[in-house]
Amino acid sequence: MSEPYDPAAFPPLAVTVDLVLMTVRDGRLAVLLQRRSETPYRGDWALPGGFVGAAESLDAAAQRILAAKAGVADAWLEQLYSFGDPGRDPRMRIVTIAYFALLPAEALAAALAGRSDLMLAPFDALPPLAFDHRGIVDHAAARLRGKLDYAPLAFALLPPLFTLRALQDVHEAILGTALNKPAFRRRMLDKGWIEGTGMREEGGAFRPAELFRVRVPS
Repeated sequence: MSEPYDPAAFPPLAVTVDLVLMTVRDGRLAVLLQRRSETPYRGDWALPGGFVGAAESLDAAAQRILAAKAGVADAWLEQLYSFGDPGRDPRMRIVTIAYFALLPAEALAAALAGRSDLMLAPFDALPPLAFDHRGIVDHAAARLRGKLDYAPLAFALLPPLFTLRALQDVHEAILGTALNKPAFRRRMLDKGWIEGTGMREEGGAFRPAELFRVRVPS
């Protein structure tokens, strides 16, 4: 038998969704941030987020906030983790569900245009963030780096046709380190995630590199 509800023992609790939207720009892993317009932490940078409606699912709230604050509709979002330290928000007890997505920099360009409250900040040079958002970003980066070698996440940051050099550039930006070129290419080909197209990139001063694409499972 469950215990009776005691309002004094269980004060009001709210649920929010925060979005960790990452991309690679200028060879560096970057995170979309929004400057807060309300207290607490007014004027500080934070992750885009918002409260979950009483009749709204977590996934629906995440997609709504993604469209409203990042200008992106129907992107793939992965639920990252829940953060519920009692003191994480000075207003009241608020539990946040963090969602994570990798997006091409071009997909965020429209949202950034004409918006002084949004910016793409390099992961290795983030400004101070409101609430516990720095910890959330670090958690997302660790998840991304941990999954990179066994899940084809990096292709979300590439066009349909890409070179092995471009694929390696994305991996190096995410990992924050240089990779051995022959070993990387051999590993990518051995995984069976990609296939050559027989086409080559246009332009360039050297022999054009072959273009690859993600292999469609048969």
